[in-house]
Amino acid sequence: MATWMKWLRDRLPTGGGLRDEDWAGRHRLLTVLLAVVMVAMIVFGVLQGEEHIPALLLTVGLVLPCLIAGTLPRSRRLRSVFVALGYTVACAGFVSLAHGLTEAHFTFFIAVAALALYRDWAPFGVFLVATTLHHGAFGTLFSDHTYDHDSAVAHPLVWALLHGVAVLFAAGFQIVSWRLTEVEEDRARENLDESQAQLSVAFDQTPVPMAIFSPDGLIMRTNAAYRKWLGLPDELPAGFHLRDVPLAPVDAGEPPMLELMAASRESLTVTRRYRRLDDGRLIWVEVHGTGLYDRNDRLRLIYVHCFDVTATRDHEAELRHQVRHDSLTGLLSRQAFEHDLAVLLAGSAEPVSVIYLDVDRFKSINDGSGHTTGDDVLRALAARLQQVVPAGALIARLGGDEFVVALAGPAGTGLRVGNTILASLAEPLAGFPVALSIGVTTAFGAAGADEVVLAADTAMYAAKRGGGNRLQVFTDDLAVPVQERIAAETRLRRALTADPRYSFPLWFQPVVSTVTGEIIGAEALVRMRTEQGDILAPGHFIGAAEETGLIVPLGAHVLRSAIEHLQHWSNRLGYVSVNVSPRQLAEADFVPMVAALLAEHPCLDPSRLVLEVTETALISSTVDVSERLALLKQLGVRVALDDFGTGYSSLTWLESLPADVVKLDRSFVAGLADDARKASIISAVLWLAQSLGMSTIAEGVEELSDWEALRAAGCPAVQGYLISKPLPAPEFDKMIMSGFTFGGVHLNETTGRALAG
Repeated sequence: MATWMKWLRDRLPTGGGLRDEDWAGRHRLLTVLLAVVMVAMIVFGVLQGEEHIPALLLTVGLVLPCLIAGTLPRSRRLRSVFVALGYTVACAGFVSLAHGLTEAHFTFFIAVAALALYRDWAPFGVFLVATTLHHGAFGTLFSDHTYDHDSAVAHPLVWALLHGVAVLFAAGFQIVSWRLTEVEEDRARENLDESQAQLSVAFDQTPVPMAIFSPDGLIMRTNAAYRKWLGLPDELPAGFHLRDVPLAPVDAGEPPMLELMAASRESLTVTRRYRRLDDGRLIWVEVHGTGLYDRNDRLRLIYVHCFDVTATRDHEAELRHQVRHDSLTGLLSRQAFEHDLAVLLAGSAEPVSVIYLDVDRFKSINDGSGHTTGDDVLRALAARLQQVVPAGALIARLGGDEFVVALAGPAGTGLRVGNTILASLAEPLAGFPVALSIGVTTAFGAAGADEVVLAADTAMYAAKRGGGNRLQVFTDDLAVPVQERIAAETRLRRALTADPRYSFPLWFQPVVSTVTGEIIGAEALVRMRTEQGDILAPGHFIGAAEETGLIVPLGAHVLRSAIEHLQHWSNRLGYVSVNVSPRQLAEADFVPMVAALLAEHPCLDPSRLVLEVTETALISSTVDVSERLALLKQLGVRVALDDFGTGYSSLTWLESLPADVVKLDRSFVAGLADDARKASIISAVLWLAQSLGMSTIAEGVEELSDWEALRAAGCPAVQGYLISKPLPAPEFDKMIMSGFTFGGVHLNETTGRALAG
């Protein structure tokens, strides 16, 4: 029996379980509904006629006290019982006013469903008992006001029981629904408890500081990491507020964090700097905040988690410092200077002066004393600039030994500061005497930073070309060579991107034997064909090619094209000589490139290719020239020493270099017939070259008398305008095919001079 009773209890609803505010809402609804029912019954009773007035008054007289009692007691259960009695009286009164109409009894079933809202056995049971008693007692005493059929009038207790059972069955389904609801609520509560437990573990055990605040800043909950981070006790006192946290914002003008988060409907991330009140340290904190809203869209809680990003911020600051400052000198970097100069130019009410500095002959310090010493000199120069330049000026190292200064001030400020810098270098830097080439320009009003720096750079180069250790103020006239250089470089780059065979055709100047007058070779000279079809001499583009390094691909094209022409002319031409620039000679892959070109033409005798190098290339080259030329000669290529006699050490080079040909510079050839000293020098060089096993060619022969003097001196070969100007390949081809021999005398159409032909 006890087991059965336990089984039954486990399957019946326990009742209750409603929160106070939920129960109050349901009780208010049922109370108001009871009042409405009472008013409706008054209207219904009045409409039924005067004979129903006593029954109406009795019903209202019983419902009204129940209604009033439902609002007075403090006990939830007692108030719900009075409301249940009120509904019983109301349903009974309605049945009585309806003369026991069967359909009027439906109100009892409606009341059962309504009272089930309480989820309490007391009002529910009172209603069931009162309903059964009403049907039995009132049905017996006033059967015509309770039932509308003879069987019920004759047997009121039986029908009272039937009605009671029917209401009980209706209540049973409500009980089943009630129980199922309780089961679902228990399951939901278990899930909620589990979720809250998981949340508590995640919240309390995570190493990230977390806290929950009310909208007014009251701290509702914190985790251990938050308390440890801020040095708070494990148990916070009641009413602990955000203002009690030992952190003080550094930037007081910023809006409070809670205010920002309360105003944001989405998650918010804010990074701010704070001062710890316990030790005074400055820290950066990144706060992620999320607002939790109720169904009425009211902010209930603010959930935050905090990251101390001080180390990250310090690292970022260090990186920004590295980006903005030169690692060697600590001055501004090029990028930072360009940015700050643009800001200065845009915001300054005064003119802005830019001073561009370059150390004269700094390469000799690096090469002679080492790069470490060179770095010491640059650091010392940076310190000297910081000493003599006015405070607030921008000072930067642009790279290498180039520095720049920018400052605002009246006209003439740049000139004055530049002269001060020059004067400050009277004392050595790091033990070395240092001289500077300085360019100064002044910008008035808004100007582009690049243009201003370029102007100062142009003035600096003018000072360097003037001998260095001086200051040059920029003028428009100085910009002309720069513009021409830029135009030449642009033109050169466009030509190289096109077909080089068209853009850079080779012209050839013949070399003839002084014995036979026959063409024994030719010098290949590159020309540029512009987009308009004009032919430009090397002076228009070779300088730009050397400065930009484009001489390397250009030189490779010249070599390739020269070898292709040699292959074409086969045995009709002895050799072709090609000039090699210092930049080409310094390239590590120059010798392999020549070898690869020769390998593409296995039938070509390599000795038919002559590479001409100047003394300038030998002196300025950073590689071992003798070793590189020796490697070229191993390929079978011949080497010519060009412009011989123009340098200071020509005889030394002639002795030490593995050259095959010596080309006498035109300065020795011009006027040779009338200058005995030149004739003696020429004879000495010819004898020395012959004794060293070298051949000799005289360049720049333009007078017949010089030709005769060279023949008499025993110079084996010459070239120059007396013989022919450089010719395009097709014209030179015709010249070869015609069997040209320098013998008789005729008028050269180009020079207008007497030639032997």
